Amino acid sequence: MRALPDVTSDINAETPSVLQWVGMESIAVPISMRVQEDRFQTIAAKANIYVSLEAPNTKGIHMSRVHLAINQLADLDCNRENINKLLGEMISSQDGISQEAKIELRFDLLLQKEALKSGESGFQSYPITIRAEKNKQNYDYEFEITIPYSSTCPCSASLARQLYADAIDQAFPGSTINKSALMEWAQSQAGSVATPHSQRSYAYIRLSVGSEDWPDLSSLIFQLEEVIGTPVQTAVKRSDEQEFARLNAANLMFCEDAARRIKNCLEQMTFVKDYWFKVEHQESLHAHNAVVIDRKQALETSVQALKTA
Repeated sequence: MRALPDVTSDINAETPSVLQWVGMESIAVPISMRVQEDRFQTIAAKANIYVSLEAPNTKGIHMSRVHLAINQLADLDCNRENINKLLGEMISSQDGISQEAKIELRFDLLLQKEALKSGESGFQSYPITIRAEKNKQNYDYEFEITIPYSSTCPCSASLARQLYADAIDQAFPGSTINKSALMEWAQSQAGSVATPHSQRSYAYIRLSVGSEDWPDLSSLIFQLEEVIGTPVQTAVKRSDEQEFARLNAANLMFCEDAARRIKNCLEQMTFVKDYWFKVEHQESLHAHNAVVIDRKQALETSVQALKTA
């Protein structure tokens, strides 16, 4: 039986040069992760995988070999140790033409969340990206997390309060007010004078952890939600909805307020080597969004500029 032709190995590159990344994208692969009290979750992920091509005359990489390497995630825990191993195997599979490798995993992490008051619970999905890279010096890891939340505009809340005060003044023109009459009015349809506008909002957060241990993703998400103060809910009853309304009133915020809460939280995380985030409030008043974009080095750069000024 004749040997099958191997163009990758038998034919040289038409124009010799080194290439930074060569690979495949959107490969379907199941992964298993430990979340919420060490429970395993099997997740359908999409993987982007790359190796460097550092042999100028080699026509191409051995793509099937890196594909077979990433397939191993179906039988492994998705953790730093096993990803390190796969990155090493991807490089060694190339017979010396590659010295670096990179894996990107995109998936939705499904977490169980308890309601605010009733004890009911439901599930919420969070888009996650894990980037792992083995370069000539070390390993680098980066996590991207998307967290939805609710934001109520402080300006509209102030304007609504003014209208409410005006309505009380008109409904009760005397110098004194009967408490029971006021409470009855406040709970009637007449008491619905104006409501502050709220909007679905998102925090897109990218964390670089260098070669440190991976953070527990479920704990990290819940910590950030607590810092923001108004996380979206799953299954709720009326008591939960009322508590959600109270939380929004207690956490009136512009996008700048939410951004500063997130920034302060990230600054306290010792495992985070660098970060970038975008806060997006999808306005209900306007047809456009209000956003904040910030990163760790922006502060460091401005401080350094002040020192050298």
